[in-house]
Amino acid sequence: MAACATVVTLLLGIPLSYVLARKNFRGKEIIDLIVTIPMVLPPVVTGYILILLIGRNQLLGRISFALTGHRVGLMFTWYAAVIAAFAVSFPFMVKTARASMEMIDQELINASYMLGRSEFQTALRVVFPLSRGGITAGATLAFARAIGEFGATIMVAGNLVGKTNTMPLSIYSATGDGNWSGAAWMVLALVGLSGAVMYVSNRLSRKAKTA
Repeated sequence: MAACATVVTLLLGIPLSYVLARKNFRGKEIIDLIVTIPMVLPPVVTGYILILLIGRNQLLGRISFALTGHRVGLMFTWYAAVIAAFAVSFPFMVKTARASMEMIDQELINASYMLGRSEFQTALRVVFPLSRGGITAGATLAFARAIGEFGATIMVAGNLVGKTNTMPLSIYSATGDGNWSGAAWMVLALVGLSGAVMYVSNRLSRKAKTA
């Protein structure tokens, strides 16, 4: 679920980061606020907002029901867990990638335009390659945040064994059932994985700053 959320985060986050970093337009700060506000909201609040968007009687929920016939639409499916993970991890990707793109020397971009490159070609051949450290660091941060997501996931996806029970939810269930040893092993695995991801992210961030 975290991997799927990270893929969607990359596909949507890179172009949005470019727009926020390189463009000036009315409403830019409002878009930035909407994108980043999940970073400060309690995850349960984010989950509640998602229910209003993908619930059975909401627009996205009705579309899902029409396409799949699932009686609860997107709710309580692994798709909902991916959406929850995406919602809380997306800001980390956008903030990191945007900062990296904003640090690119404007003279390099102007030189690309002088050589006859279009804005799209310049973005592909200049902006994105020079920002790859920040983009990769943002993706790893988003992946780490998605792995640890709990509040929004349990609101929209529940804790269905074999379907939506992510590792944090499984730890919660194990401790509730008194299975402390099982919970401890999952905690160790999660701490180790999260630590490895954060180490890679920090390395990539330092490389991006010195590039």
